Amino acid sequence: MSDFENGNNKLDAKLEKLDKNPFFAFSRPYLDFIGKGKIFSFVYYVMAVINLIIPFAIIYVTIESGAFQFGAKYVFAIIFSWLVVFFASWIGFQLWWNRRAKIKDMASSDFIATVIFSQIFQTFGEWLGTFIGIIGAGIGLIALIFLGNEAGYLFNLIGMDFMSYGAMVIFAGPVVGFFIIILFRFLAEQLRLFASLVNNTKDIATNIKMK
Repeated sequence: MSDFENGNNKLDAKLEKLDKNPFFAFSRPYLDFIGKGKIFSFVYYVMAVINLIIPFAIIYVTIESGAFQFGAKYVFAIIFSWLVVFFASWIGFQLWWNRRAKIKDMASSDFIATVIFSQIFQTFGEWLGTFIGIIGAGIGLIALIFLGNEAGYLFNLIGMDFMSYGAMVIFAGPVVGFFIIILFRFLAEQLRLFASLVNNTKDIATNIKMK
C-alpha cells in the first residue's frame, strides 16, 4: 500500500472520528428529520390536530358573539350546526391521520419530495372538498329549518359568511366539494406523472450506460 493510500486512510479515520464528536453530531436528529422525509409526516399530524381544534374554535367564537342570547331557535340551530362541524372535523381528522401512513409506503427516488407533496396536495383537496360538502349540506339544511331567512345573520356573527346564501348552500356545498376533490386529485396526479416520467427516464439512461 502506497504512502498516499495510507495518508487517505488516516484522514478518513480522523474524519469519521470527528463525525462522532458530539459537537458535530448534536444536530443529527434534525438533519434526519428533514433529510428522510419525516418532515412531510409532520404536515399530516399538524392538519389532524387542526381538525380537532376547529369545532372548539367555532363554538368559542359563537359564544363570544352572544348568539346564544337570540332565542331558542338560534340555540337549537347553533347546537345542531356545531354537531355537523364536529362530524366534518372528525372525518377530516381521520383523513389526515390515515393518509400519513402512505408516505411510508412510497418508493424512494431522487424526486420523492415531488411525489409526497402531490400526496399532501391531494389530501388537502379531499379534506377541503369533504368539509365544504358536509358543512354546506348539513348546516344549510339546519339553518333553513330553524332560522329561515335569518340564517345569514347568524353565520355572519360566528365567522361563517360563506354559509349565508340561503337554501342554495344545501345543494351547492356538496357539488362544490365534489369538484374540489376532483380538481385537486387531477393536479396531484399530474405532479406524480411528471416525477414518474423523470424517474423512468433516469433509469433508462442508467441502463443504457451500463450496457
